This record gives sequence, structure tokens and C-alpha cells, in this order.
Amino acid sequence: MPTPGRTPHPHDDSPDTADALRRMANLPAGPQRRALRNEVIEQWLPMAERIAGRFHDRGESTEDLYQIAAVGLVKAVERFDPSRETAFEAYAVPTITGEIKRHFRDHMWAVHVPRQVQNLRNQVRCAYRDLARSPLGRTPTVAEVAARTRITEGEARLGITALECFSILSLDAEVPGRENFLLGDSFGESDPGFDLVDDRETAAPAIAALPKRERTILYLRFYEDMTQYAIAKKLGISQMQVSRLLRKCFAQVREETQADQG
Repeated sequence: MPTPGRTPHPHDDSPDTADALRRMANLPAGPQRRALRNEVIEQWLPMAERIAGRFHDRGESTEDLYQIAAVGLVKAVERFDPSRETAFEAYAVPTITGEIKRHFRDHMWAVHVPRQVQNLRNQVRCAYRDLARSPLGRTPTVAEVAARTRITEGEARLGITALECFSILSLDAEVPGRENFLLGDSFGESDPGFDLVDDRETAAPAIAALPKRERTILYLRFYEDMTQYAIAKKLGISQMQVSRLLRKCFAQVREETQADQG
């Protein structure tokens, strides 16, 4: 049952760590506080990974995105003030999302670009997107971009130049004059199904060697697309147990697969 006065979180598998966070806030630095902090982080890690998954198509590897999200989660746990009448998720989600966005803003440029120029680049990109939806029928001029963003023509030129310096989002830019058509849509790509078939065949013996319960959990999670909370309820175990078993399965399958390939 939600704590009175607190905003409930919408995810059905979000853990109830309100008591742990309150106890942690009252503990001095040391092993006891660190252990409690790690427990809270482990329970909320699936949510952090879901948030990271929203950014999977921006050029960063899934593993790196998970690590960045985990850093944001640690910051959220450390900085959260339980005395405020706010659910932890309401604080953690923007903290984790902000950490990921800062990573893209500060680390994914092809060359070093000052923050002011990055902001101009974002303004120009939005202007191109908006003007592409208007009946211009052509690429907008520097003057039109400047008028749209309320900046000088010199700043608009600088922002347009900066568009070419970002290594990832340039493929997500809309092609002027073609609504909802991204630059990346014009590139061909290999069928990911081939790699998926190969990966499945490679991992199949290791998965088959897992205990029945672990195989069932993997099936429910990745074939039935059930949440950890739903799996735990179905199997009569805790969500934390499901999380730990999944991680154990991943590690075992990875180790056996790498050993076979070596």
C-alpha cells in the first residue's frame, strides 16, 4: 500500500524501498549504510536499465548505457531526501535520464564543441525540423533559421556548422522538405535477424543446461515479455530473487558460450 502523502509510482514492478531509504538517511557513513544503499540500488536497477533502453538507437552500446544509467541511479539514491513527500521514483527517473542525456551532450561529439555552440546546434536542429513541416518546399535559408530561433544570422551559421560535428544525432535529423523522413532512413542496413539466429544457436546448449526454474524465468521474461514482478508472482518468489536469477543465468550462459568459442 502506498505511503500516505506520497505520489505512487506507475510501474507495477517498482520495489517498495521507502523504509530502507529512510533508515539509510539516518545512518552515518560506514559498512551498514553502504550495504543498505547497495540493496536499494540492486532493487531499482531494472528500472534504470529500462530508462537506458529508451536511448538504445543513438549509437551507444547497451552495456555502456546500462553503466551510465547505473551511475545516475547511484546519484539518485545518495541524494534522495526521504523527508520530502515525494516517491523515490519521481526523483530517480529525471536523475537517471539527465545523466544519460549529459553523456550524449558532453561525450558524443566528433570534436570538442563549447556548450554555447551545442545549444545553438540544438536550436538550429529544431528550426530545421519545424520549417521542414511548413510549405516551403526547399531547404530553409540562414535568415529563415535565424528568424525562427530568434538568433542572429551569424549564430545560425555557427549552429548549422555544429550540426555536422555531432556523430550520432545527425542521422536522426529530418530531411528538409520530407516530413517524418530521417537522414538515417536513406541508408541501407543488414538484416539483424541473421545475427539473432546465430546468437540463439550459440546460446541454445548453455540455456538447455540451466535448471528448469531458470529456463522458465528466461522464457517468461524474453518470450512472454513479462515483468520481473509478474514472474515473481507467477512463481511464488520475490522480485529480487527473479532479478538475481536472471543475472546468474546471463553470467552462466555468457561464460559457457565464450568458453565454447575459445
